[in-house]
This record gives sequence, structure tokens and C-alpha cells, in this order.
Amino acid sequence: MIISDTTQQIDQIIDFYLRTLLEDVVPFWFPRSIDLEFGGYLHCLDADGSLVDTDKSAWAQGRMAWMLLTMFNTVEAHPDWLCWGQSGVDFLMRHGSDDDGHMFFHLTRDGRPIRKRRYAYSESFASIACAALFRATGNEQWRDKSIELFEHFLRWNFTPGVMLAKFCDTRPMISIGPRMIAITTAQSLRDDLGTSQICQQWIDRCIEEIETFFVKHDRQVVMENVAEDGTILDHFDGRTINPGHAMEAAWFILDEARIHDDSQLLELGTKMLQYSWHRGWDQEFGGLFYFRDVDHRPVQEYWHDMKFWWPHNEAVIATWMAFLLTGQPEYAQWHCQVHNWSFQHFSDPKHGEWFGYLHRDGRLSNTLKGNIWKSFFHYPRMLWKCSQLRKQLQASSSDS
Repeated sequence: MIISDTTQQIDQIIDFYLRTLLEDVVPFWFPRSIDLEFGGYLHCLDADGSLVDTDKSAWAQGRMAWMLLTMFNTVEAHPDWLCWGQSGVDFLMRHGSDDDGHMFFHLTRDGRPIRKRRYAYSESFASIACAALFRATGNEQWRDKSIELFEHFLRWNFTPGVMLAKFCDTRPMISIGPRMIAITTAQSLRDDLGTSQICQQWIDRCIEEIETFFVKHDRQVVMENVAEDGTILDHFDGRTINPGHAMEAAWFILDEARIHDDSQLLELGTKMLQYSWHRGWDQEFGGLFYFRDVDHRPVQEYWHDMKFWWPHNEAVIATWMAFLLTGQPEYAQWHCQVHNWSFQHFSDPKHGEWFGYLHRDGRLSNTLKGNIWKSFFHYPRMLWKCSQLRKQLQASSSDS
């Protein structure tokens, strides 16, 4: 669907997003990705859905389970979605954690560990999956497990000295990533568990830290990494920004603005979107650059100008949310731009779903639709969130 005027097509766009999720994306992944022998999901898929690799990402198991269970909880109580979602959670509970309680990142098909990384994002995705399973079943063990995993994630990421530092003490840095993930994990747990007080404390803290350390209004940029006091470090790693990541953080904050009818959060989220759009949109070929340099200097990562699927998913959500919250035509125009470019270049009308990786000019880089990083998550979450947003806005309005 090509859109040209969101102000006139809101109902059609909402219908398109939900219909694409249910009729195009879900059938591509399920039931073919269900591992009937070992449980969980086989998610490394080629264009036609054929299996490329049997290894499993712990991130994908948690994310895919959350997506299935969230559809069950908010779209339709489809028994297959509950069964398939339970399968992903069960696989993680059997195989996901090491003896020290820290979760693995990369597993064999039957659950033997391949890689365990220094950060604790696997825990956050497992936490939201358990929370969604609690909401779907009412089984208290999943509430308890969700909270336990969230607490592990928080301790690992925010207690000094627990997680091995990425950089030596010579040039210590902090990253926006853990703060973003803390916000969205806490938002999910607040929705599915009702544990609002502790979740709200972490949401408020991380938004404040993002605004204080990473959003540079004088430079009109959202930084990815900064010094511990928020200073921009004049080196490759310090100057590199990720516009899609910043837009994802922006819509997490815009969602808080919606829930609390908070004009200050609305301004912060829209400013983050504006800064990231102007730095990220490719004026020559369209689409979003993956990395940029804050000073417009060369970026060291060789894939800096490629077009990945997930930044476009986040930009679609952020622009749609900004438009529905403010009614400003600028955001409607941006939504049309990123929606149209994305569906023209990433989508596959023959087999369904989106390809993951394009060259700068929009040509296909490879035919993968699933790997260790890409699974049934960013794209279906975009479709789900965009289809649900007006209903969520109406619910927020009635609550206030």
C-alpha cells in the first residue's frame, strides 16, 4: 500500500498494518519456524522460508514468544499463538541460562551453548515473554520469572562492576542501549504484570539519563555512546550515531507521553525524532543510513550506508506516533516517505515478509529474512504497534 495523505487515510492505514501482520507476516513464519523436535523457533530463513541454519538466538526465542503472546493478548485469543509462544518460553527456561544465572546469546538447535555475551539483553527479552505468558495464562510462575529476569537485567547493566566493560578505563563510555531496553522492558511489564511502581521508577530514571547524557539539543543529535559525564568523545566510537536506534528510543518516550499526557515528554520524543530524521534520511536514494558521524566525517563501519530493515521499522512507528499525538503534517509526510520507501524496497510480494539487508541504493544485498539478529520481531512489532496505536490513544484519553 502506497500512502500519500495520512490525514485522509488513517483507517485504511490501520487496516493495512493489521492485515499485513495477519495475512502476510504471520503465515511466513508459522508454523514453519516451530521446532517440533526440540521446542522454540528455527528462525534463520531464506526468501522462500527455507531453513538456512538451525542455530538459535536467545534474543529471537524471547522476542518471538513475546510477539506471539502479545498478539494473543491484544488482537485475538488464537490458541496456536498461545501454544507457539509457550514453546519459545519453555525452550529458554530449559536451555537459556548458564550456571551463574546469566543467559546465553547463541545456542545450537537442541539448546547447547555457543556464545554468551557480556551484556544482558537476552534476559530482557525473556522477561517480556514471561510477562506476556503470565497475562495470557494467569500462571503466577511466569510473573515471578519475569520479575526475576528483569532484576537480573537491571543489576547486570546498572550496577557498576557487574558487567565487564566494553572499553578499558582509559576511555570509559556509557551507551544509550541499556537505558532504551530498560524503558521498553519496564513498559511491557507494566502492561502485562501491572507492576507499575518499580517499572515507572526505572522508566523515569532512564528517560532522564537519556535526556541528560545523550540528547544534545545544541548539536541537534541523539548520541549512541558518550563519556560518563555526557561529553561527546572525539573518536570513531564516540562520534558514531545510529539514527534508527535513536528513533526507537524516541517512540518509547512518545509512548510515555501518550500514557501520561505529558507535554514535556512529547517535546523530548519529537525533538529526538526530528534530529534523527534529518541526520539519517538519505536525500539521494531514500531510506535511512545505518550509521552517521556527528561531525559529518567518515564512519569506520563498512556497512554505514546500508539500509537495514529494523531502523525503518522504528522510523515508521515513531513518525506514525508523532503524527497521531500532535497532528502535525510534517510527521505525516515523513511517515509517508519511510512507509512507501520501505514497502517498495524491503517487502517481498512473492513469499511475504521483508528482506533484511539492502545496499544504499535499495538493491537487495542478500535474500535472508531471518538470521541470528532478524526474526519475527521488529517488523511484526511495527505492524502491531501501528495498528493498535489509535486504540491505545483512545484508552489513554478515557483514563485521563
